[in-house]
Amino acid sequence: MSDHRVSAIPAMECGEPLFDLRRVPAVLVDDRQADPAGAYAHLRVGLVDRLLIAQGKLPAGIRLLIVEGYRPLALQEHYFSRYAARLRRANPMWTEEFVHIQASRSLAPPEVAPHVCGAAVDLTLAAADGTEVNMGTPVNAGPEESGGACYTHHPEISSEAWANRRLLGDAMSAAGFVNYPTEWWHWSYGDRYWALMTGAPAARYGPSRMR
Repeated sequence: MSDHRVSAIPAMECGEPLFDLRRVPAVLVDDRQADPAGAYAHLRVGLVDRLLIAQGKLPAGIRLLIVEGYRPLALQEHYFSRYAARLRRANPMWTEEFVHIQASRSLAPPEVAPHVCGAAVDLTLAAADGTEVNMGTPVNAGPEESGGACYTHHPEISSEAWANRRLLGDAMSAAGFVNYPTEWWHWSYGDRYWALMTGAPAARYGPSRMR
């Protein structure tokens, strides 16, 4: 996400509103990232429609479990600066530029963050009762704590976890989402990173605010 090619892509805001996923029975919404305003459960309307397409691609008894969608800019700034500070303390020889690059593996810089646009969703797979399937790591397990197993195509996860990641990936890709490869759970549509990966001339969504 720190690549200058991402920040160079313009955002042509289309004006779609945010929508509360807790009003969509087809998907499950987890509350581990819940905030008082309920921002975590919101996404742009266009992404909600695509999540329903992805859910329709999954086998019976398997549900999308939404962990976090929209993230206010102030919260993204807090998360990024906190993680960068942790990396800086652990690696005092790193330059500020390298700290920024390394932090961007797991958290998008606030100025290009797709969550801030309501254009990204962190999610996993679960049984109908909400029991999560084996994906190799928990959602939001960073590179340090997971030994790199958070990377979507990490070679040392189990065959069961790999099969589940592929199931999720096939469904989300079929609905037009793109994955950020350092986080198997992070999928986006319409943001700057999506535009770079798909060759679109501009992002559809810029930073958003809940009304």
